[in-house]
Parts: sequence; structure tokens; C-alpha cells
Amino acid sequence: MGRFYDWLAAPGKKGPIADAAPTQIVARLPSGDSGNDKLAVAEITEVYSKDSSSVHNVTGYVDKQKDGRLDRWLDWVVWASGSEPVFLFIVAGLLTWALVGIKYGEADSWAVMISDIQAILSYLFDSLLVRQQLNGYDKMIRLTATLRSRSASHQRMLRTVQARGDGLARDNVEATIELEQRFQQTLVEAGLPQESWLGRVSTRASDIMGHFVTLCLYWVGIFVWLGFGHYCGWSDRWQLYINSATSALMVLIFAFLANIRERHALFTNRWLNLLFEADSAVELRLRQLTGDDTPNKVIEVPAPKMSHLQRAIFYYADFVGTLTGVGILIAVIIVWVAIGPAMGFNSNWWLLIGTYAGLIGLNDGFVLRNLQHELARYEDDAFEEASFSDMAVMGEIAVADPASKVAGVSLSLSSRLSERMGAFFSHELVVMADVVLIIGLIIGASAMRWTVTGQLLCNVPPSVIETFIMLILITGHNLGEVRRRESIENMYRRRLKVLTYVDMVAEKTGDKV
Repeated sequence: MGRFYDWLAAPGKKGPIADAAPTQIVARLPSGDSGNDKLAVAEITEVYSKDSSSVHNVTGYVDKQKDGRLDRWLDWVVWASGSEPVFLFIVAGLLTWALVGIKYGEADSWAVMISDIQAILSYLFDSLLVRQQLNGYDKMIRLTATLRSRSASHQRMLRTVQARGDGLARDNVEATIELEQRFQQTLVEAGLPQESWLGRVSTRASDIMGHFVTLCLYWVGIFVWLGFGHYCGWSDRWQLYINSATSALMVLIFAFLANIRERHALFTNRWLNLLFEADSAVELRLRQLTGDDTPNKVIEVPAPKMSHLQRAIFYYADFVGTLTGVGILIAVIIVWVAIGPAMGFNSNWWLLIGTYAGLIGLNDGFVLRNLQHELARYEDDAFEEASFSDMAVMGEIAVADPASKVAGVSLSLSSRLSERMGAFFSHELVVMADVVLIIGLIIGASAMRWTVTGQLLCNVPPSVIETFIMLILITGHNLGEVRRRESIENMYRRRLKVLTYVDMVAEKTGDKV
């Protein structure tokens, strides 16, 4: 019974995450001709054999693979949903629907079809985006633990270098100038990779879609539609017009958001690989200088504190992230198809599946925005702790922090307004208000006996609101991406400078590496 309770209570817990950086091993191999030992390091790989004479060090960034086969399969589905073929397929489908609308645009079935497709696709993408967000959080927190693990070793070994008197004199102006010159040269030669032209176009499109002006223009369009309500007699056709427009736009936004997240994740991995290579190079050279073979210690990032309400939201997000809700949707679709003949496959029947998926999708949209905001906040705290560890390393050798010369993220007025708007809509009380709204819509549709008009009541407002939330999600992603890249660049600069320092110490002591 206790195990069952633990299993039932497990979702929603954002427990501590611990990890250690792979220890760089320095081997002494026989020189062959001279009979003396020399230091050597073999090629990069993930493991090394105990009975082998060679050493294999992990130097670049390696994503942690999940143990469960189902988890790996679900992660593959998440990756596939953000791939270019899927994005292009959805865009082609929207264009086809628009072209067909030239001939059949006046038919209710044409408008209802895009509403149903949008609701089902949005439901699916909500689940995939939640899992994508949870995976990203776990990756970033684990990454900061790994960096802090190696920074602790760097600090310990640099303290040994200083204690032996091998470090550069702190009052040596010439050495300080030379260190800065070498570092600048190394920085120019190393550099960080740049996005391809397609990546730059995608990022620019993301900036435009998430811009505060775009959010304002969206609501201008909604108010224009409302202005035509009296002229159209507040009819079902009038409601279907905006439902079709927002449905098509929402499908496009979902597909684009999944794609830009995967694209940015792949690009960030290239930055991380350079960061980890520089990090492991510092460790390896310090071990060669000091003879220190103490493994990198495990660093634990503590669980974030949260309210009971926030825990409940995370519980639901974990439920969605396992794609359990997709299984429920499939069961609902089967029931929906089964009752089709009894309802004569009329417009009311067609709207049913869109109504269900639309209402659930609206709730998932608010949960997703809350998840994005809260997890980003936890990640920022973890990166700040990693930055403090970096500063401790820099302080050990008394060199200026190169990151201080990198301008911080300066947000424009529109970005600040977008950020505040996003923070408001991500608040846990707003998520609860959304639940109350959904209950109110269900009560209203029930009072109308779930007629076409009653179901449109459950389709149109959720579609309008969720599309807006998706635009805010793009804004939140853009702002978070800028902060994360700045953090990685600052960390990379620090490690290059420490590496330059270590090389100069090696030259001074005659232990060139």
C-alpha cells in the first residue's frame, strides 16, 4: 500500500537533481624508446576498460539517456513533432485547407473540420510541448550540477598550484597583461558557433511572432470581429469565421513553437559541447600539473520550494507529459465515432470532439505557460549558483572576470511589457481562474442543451484565448533563450581564461602540455 501511495504521489515532485562531471584521467604510458613514462590521453569516448592500457576521457557535452524504453520512445516522438518534415507537412495541410475553402468556404462542415483538426492537434502538441519543457528543465539543472562539480575540482587544484608557489604573481603587471592578450587571442580563435541562415530566419520569425506588437495586433483583429457581431446577427456563421481563423493560426503556432524549440536546443548543444570541452581541458591540464587524481564530486541541486497549488499544477503537467492524456483522447475519439450514426453525423456531432479537445487544450495551454515560467525561474537560480562557483575559481587565481565585459541582456520596452504579461498569465491563480472559466463554459453549453450554438460557446472563447497564450509562450521562449545563451557564453569565457592561465603556469614551471 505504501509503494502504491508513493507511486501515486510521485508526479509533480521536482526533487533534487545530482550529477558529477566525468573525471579526466591522466595515464602514464611507457615511452617505448627511452623507457621513461610520459603523460598521454587517448581519444574521447564514454567509458574506458579496466584491463586496457589506454585511457578514454569524456570531454564534450553528452545528453543523459533515460533508462526506460518507453521514455526514450516518447522523447523520440517529441523530437519528431518539432522536426522540419512535420512542420512543413502541417503548413502544407493548412495551405490545402485554405485553397479548398475557395470553393467550400460557405459550408459549415469546412469550418467545423478545421476546428476539430485544430482541437485534436493542439491537444497532442500540448502534451508534447509539456514533455519537451520538462526534459529541458531536467537537462539544464543536471548541466549546472555537472559544471559546479568540475568547478569544485578546479578550485581545489588551483589552490594547490598557488600553495606550491607555481601560480602567477598577483602583482606581476607584465604577466597580467600577457594573460589578457593571450586570452583575447584565444577568444578570437575559439569563438562560438553561429546559426545557419535558416536558423537565423527561424529565430527572426520567432521574434516577430512573439513581439508585443504582434500580441496587440492579434487583439485588434479580435475586436474587429466583435464589431461585426451585430451586423452578422451574432449568428453561428459569424462565430465559425473567427473559430476557423484562430484554429488555423493556433495549429501553425503549435507546430512552429515545437520546431523552434528543437532547433534552438540543437544549436545550444553545439555551444554546450564547446563549453564542456574547455571545462574538461582545464581539469585535465590541472591534473597534469598537480598529480591530483581525486574524482569530481557529486553536486546536488536541491528541490525548488513551491506552494501546494503549484505542486498540483506540476502534478497535472507530469500527467500530461507522460502522454496519458493522449490515450484518453484516443478512447474519447472511439466513443465519438461510435455515436456518430445515432446522431446522423450532423454538425452537432462533428463539433463534439472539437469541444472536448478544445476545453482540455485550453487548460493545458495555461498549465504549459505556468510550467514554462516556473521552470525557467528554477533554471535561472541554478545557473546563478553555477556562476557563483565560477567566480570562486576566478577568485582563487585573482584574475578579472571576463564575463563582466559581456553586456547583460537589455530588454526593450516591448520585451519588458511582454515579460510582465507572460508572468501574469503564468500565475497559479490565473491557471485556477481558467479552470473556473472552463466549468462556466460547460454549464453554459449544458443550459443550451449542447446545441451547435452551445458547443460554439465551448469552442470559440477557448480557441481565441489559447491562441493568445501560445503567442505568449513564444515570447517566453525567446526571452529565456537569450538569457540562457548569455549564461553559457559567460561560462565559456571564464573557462577559456582559466585555461590560458593554466597554460602560462605550465610554461613557467616547465611542464608544457
